[in-house]
Amino acid sequence: MNKLMSIMSAIALIVLTACNTGNKNKPEEKTGDAHAAHTMHSDLLTCYADSVNAGLIKEDTLKGSPHRTAMNTISGTHVHIEYNSPGVKGRIIWGGLVAWNKVWVAGAHNATSIRFYKDVTIGGQAIKAGTYALFAIPGKEKWTWILNTNFEQHLTDEYNEKEDVIRIDVVPENHQPTQRLTYTVEKTGEKSGVVSLLWDSLKVALPFKSL
Repeated sequence: MNKLMSIMSAIALIVLTACNTGNKNKPEEKTGDAHAAHTMHSDLLTCYADSVNAGLIKEDTLKGSPHRTAMNTISGTHVHIEYNSPGVKGRIIWGGLVAWNKVWVAGAHNATSIRFYKDVTIGGQAIKAGTYALFAIPGKEKWTWILNTNFEQHLTDEYNEKEDVIRIDVVPENHQPTQRLTYTVEKTGEKSGVVSLLWDSLKVALPFKSL
């Protein structure tokens, strides 16, 4: 058993080292020294999670809903997401654990939050820099993303539609299975990016543009 644990630890170290090396070689836009270490830490956690999802590392028992972050800088606009990440654990997620056509916290425990460090546009609508709760209404054919000003709340206990800043409909995509709910922030153009939620066999995107 001890020998097996040593082998697994060695594999984990190799994967994380590879992740770190990849991050050093990846072109980055400057976000400021105060945020650089946080960004690298988030990248390593995401890379580790991707390795778990790919079956390269087996330590994750999918228990609990650990706190995670996702971030990136698009054309000088830093986007930062804080969320809790539940696991599939053999459960029916869509239409089961997560009900269809009801406002969902898009994570677990406290509201998922998204912060734009500069103004952006979503669906052609201007969104002021600041922190928002990121909710969703999952549907079989379409999803509705919601930005709400009350980002400090437990689940949707205090959700108030009057505090919505924007609602935008998107079409979900089929995706390779992701065992833990995962957010990514990716650049798609010179001034455009996309926030993506990946969980179970779905990917749901929220496109935005930097001003």
